[in-house]
Amino acid sequence: MNDTPGWTSPGSAPSGGQDGSGVPRPAGPADVNGSTSQWSKDQPPAGRWSPPTGQTPPPGPGRNQGAPPPGVQWGGPPAAKPGVIPLRPLGLGEILDSSVKTLRSYWRTLLPVTAVLALLAQVTHTLVQRYLVPAAPPLNPDATPAEELEQLLASARSSLIGLGPDTVVSLVVLMISSALLAVVAGRAILGRPISAGTAWREARPRLLQLLGLTLLLAVTGAGIMLVGLLPGLVIGGAPGAVLAVTGGLGALVVNVWLMVRFSLASPALILERGGVVQSLKRSAKLVRGSWWRIFGITLLTQLLTSVFTLIISIPFIAIGFVVDGEAFSALSSGSAESFGWPFLIVTGIGGVITSAIAYPVSAGVTVLLYVDQRIRREALDLELIRAAGHPDPAPAPAPGDKTVGG
Repeated sequence: MNDTPGWTSPGSAPSGGQDGSGVPRPAGPADVNGSTSQWSKDQPPAGRWSPPTGQTPPPGPGRNQGAPPPGVQWGGPPAAKPGVIPLRPLGLGEILDSSVKTLRSYWRTLLPVTAVLALLAQVTHTLVQRYLVPAAPPLNPDATPAEELEQLLASARSSLIGLGPDTVVSLVVLMISSALLAVVAGRAILGRPISAGTAWREARPRLLQLLGLTLLLAVTGAGIMLVGLLPGLVIGGAPGAVLAVTGGLGALVVNVWLMVRFSLASPALILERGGVVQSLKRSAKLVRGSWWRIFGITLLTQLLTSVFTLIISIPFIAIGFVVDGEAFSALSSGSAESFGWPFLIVTGIGGVITSAIAYPVSAGVTVLLYVDQRIRREALDLELIRAAGHPDPAPAPAPGDKTVGG
């Protein structure tokens, strides 16, 4: 946010490991009179020097090299923590914990909006599955290869009919959740309160551009998948099936790579107030060199969210079977039209609860990854410390330096 110190516009700080003039650097060795260095020309080889016994080694050059473990700073005070995160590079556990902590601290701001969005998504899903998706054709175990292919295509067709509306609603819900969470997280990091109305007013002007970004990424992914599958579908037969599977797997790999590369575009667009293309470039720049780390954290977040959703959904599904006597027969038939309204309502309530919690947690991890990458690449923590009203951190003393009272 341009009106909040610390949320700088693109290009204001170095990225990709470049040196920046605004980042304090240690001075070179000089004698007490400020003249030419009196250090001996014969120095031990690099990497073989060890500190005297009982002394702690200083941090190595750069923010990623020689850094202490999370929560520890060599020779200096603990990192400032005005809000939900300490203002320093974050570890995996801290990112996940801080995302949950943001939801817990700002639940009055987030849950009313995410609950409404989750209710909208759940109602759309229920209506589409009950009234729009055709029943899957029964499978014939004695079918010929041509009939098996026809059954497979019919099942895929029925699934795609329901997937379209669900995907559109899910994209809109995730888009609004991401915008809202980015604004709230920007305040939560500095420890400042924010109401739902204020968060919505700050996020609303960016929703149109965020919608364009979301649609661009979705259309790009669908186009890549179509290019991978189309040759095999055109050829047909056994060779076409092999080619379609191979092309589909290749397209999936490309889509995953692009998804991670542009995963930080949404918080960049909201917090830096840039355009769609500019946000994509910012995400690519911040992710460069950290693709596997961001991929791993994102994948772990999705797995944990899925497990949480499953754990919360099981009791509601069980209650649904109890209150709806026809649910078991509907389950065996495989048709959503056979489920009664009691079952759909009970399971829908479980879906709303899980989605209202899962949406902000997942979006929060993305925002915190964006902040963490800017701290690692652009020393954003120094700007955030100033914005939070904390004094600038003093440089850690080198081994052997005398301190007052020492």
